[in-house]
Order: sequence, then structure tokens, then C-alpha cells
Amino acid sequence: MSAPVLRAGLVGLGAMGRHHARVLSSLEGVELVVAADVGGDPHGAVRGARVVADVEELLAVGVDLAVVAVPTALHEAVAVPLARAGVHVLVEKPLAQDPATARRIADAVADAGVVGAVGHIERCNPALRQLRRRVAAGELGRVHQVQTRRQGPFPARVGDVGVVKDLGTHDLDATAWITGSAFTEVSARTAHRAGRPHEDLAVVVGSLADGTITNHVVNWMSPAKERVTVVTGEAGTLVADTLTADLTLHANGSVPVSWEALAGFRGVSEGDVTRFAFPKPEPLRTELEGFRDAVLEARGAAPAGGGADADGPAHRRTVTVPEGLRVVEVADAVLRSAATGRTAAVEPVAAGRA
Repeated sequence: MSAPVLRAGLVGLGAMGRHHARVLSSLEGVELVVAADVGGDPHGAVRGARVVADVEELLAVGVDLAVVAVPTALHEAVAVPLARAGVHVLVEKPLAQDPATARRIADAVADAGVVGAVGHIERCNPALRQLRRRVAAGELGRVHQVQTRRQGPFPARVGDVGVVKDLGTHDLDATAWITGSAFTEVSARTAHRAGRPHEDLAVVVGSLADGTITNHVVNWMSPAKERVTVVTGEAGTLVADTLTADLTLHANGSVPVSWEALAGFRGVSEGDVTRFAFPKPEPLRTELEGFRDAVLEARGAAPAGGGADADGPAHRRTVTVPEGLRVVEVADAVLRSAATGRTAAVEPVAAGRA
């Protein structure tokens, strides 16, 4: 028996919302029936679906699930009414602009008992998924360090948060996800170089609960776009380029050397370099397929894609709202550290139920 068709809604038809509309319109087991944006659909992103002005009108049409792709400052005003109406909701990252707001969204989702997800799309990048599987399989042995670099020109679409919460949250989330270990403290420096109200450059050093050391470079000041994650462990280093979705292993050397100067070196040595081949589906499609299947799973139906993939059941393939809340808490600690010039502990908000 085929899976039921889910009625989907979309709030926001901006830079990211247009891509959501494209994928939702072609997603198996999903019908995009309505999109809401006060500015309408000037780019013709929604084809065949109704376009309304706001969330209330969208709810009146009737949907099973919805994607929230409005500016970060509006996430609470959109996501909370959707959840309270019983709509399963995926909120674009970051979940909110601050931990208290993110906690309110998390509480609304938990109270309603709906599926909540956050659009940390880098978890769906084929290179990072392959990297995580290899780390989890023990191919690097113990992980020593995670390094990330995420930089490029300023995107005109962003105006309500700085580079830490817009770009940096990708790497803060992916680092904890890859290692399976949470941030415990961060030390950061930020700068304002372009006259905008929020920071446009940041450097972060972090510590994870398992002892892994991390460092992250993120900025909107580079004309060269870069998206790189480097994980170093006992057996070598894995390098993921998420722009090209490539993954390369630099293995520690195991060939004996006779040259006295090298033989006395007690660190690691260069070994084989392997560039892996693997399928490279579009990350946004992977993300929305996981959200769809999590909703079907919650309703007791079979996944539209035919079952669990290599990352397990559908509900484990989405970024949950509590996970999204944790990322906001880490980003908040980064900004606190930069403001005070001191290392900041990553503490969860005390109140709430998420």
C-alpha cells in the first residue's frame, strides 16, 4: 500500500523559500498546496499551489506539514501558531535569534506533540554524511580535533543576525553531530568590518565533552567562498569540501623509514591519500525527504522513500528542535565570549521543557 500524500505548506518565498518550493513541488508523497508570503510570489516559485498572505490564511487552507523560511526574527511568530494548530513543522536554521526564543518554539512543538525539525542543511551534504559515517565506524580512531572554515562574500538576504548565527551555526551543529559530543565551552573573537550592526567575522575555539578540540573560522569578508571541515584523529585526517561534496582521507603513514632524522620523529608521517566516490544527491532534497518520512513515521505510515537509509529511522535523520535549540545556545555563548573577552561555558536555558 502506498504512503498517504501529505499536504504541505510553505511560509516565506525568499532566497531559501524558493528552493523549498521547487523541491516540495516534486517530492514523492507530498503535495505543496499553499504558500504564504506578504509579498506574494514575484519569482513564480510556486506552481499550481495557492499563494496567501499570512499563516492564518495558510492554516485555513489546511496542511499536514509546513516549512518556515522567513527571516530568523520571525520564526517564533510563524512556527508557534503552526505547531499549536497540529502542523508538523521544519524551521530554517537557526531556530531563533536567541536561546529564550528558541526555547519557546521548542516548548510549543513539544506541547503540541508534532514533529519539529530545523533546517541545518549541512547535515545532508553528501560529503559530511560520509565523513560522519567513517568517524562513527572508527576509521580515524580517537578524534583529536575538528577544524572548519566557512567564508565568502556577504549575502544581501541576511539582515537580522550576524555571521555567527547565520553561517557559524552550520559548523557548530555539524561538529557536534559528526563527533557525537556536545560543546562545553567556547572562546571567540568577532569583528565588525563592513559597518553592519552585526558581526561579520569570527574565530572560535571550542571544547567538546569528549575532549575534542575545535576551531572555526567564519566570515563575510572573503571574495573566495570556502566550506571546509577537517577532522583529525589517531589514524589520519578526513577533509570534506561541502562546496564540491568531496571527501578525502589523508592516512597516517605505516611504511618504515631508514633515514635517521625521520626515524627518530615520534609524531605521525604522511601516508596514502584517498578521494572517495559516493552518490551526491541534492542536500535540500535529502533534508525534506527526511522530514517527510519523520512525519509519516509519526503517523504510523511507511516512509515514502521505501524505508530507513544508512543513517537509520526517519526521526533520527532530521535535526530535532532540541538539537536546534542547543546550537542557538552554543552560538549565544560564542557571542558572550567575544563580548567579554573570556571563555564562555555553554549552559542550557534553565526554564522550559524541550
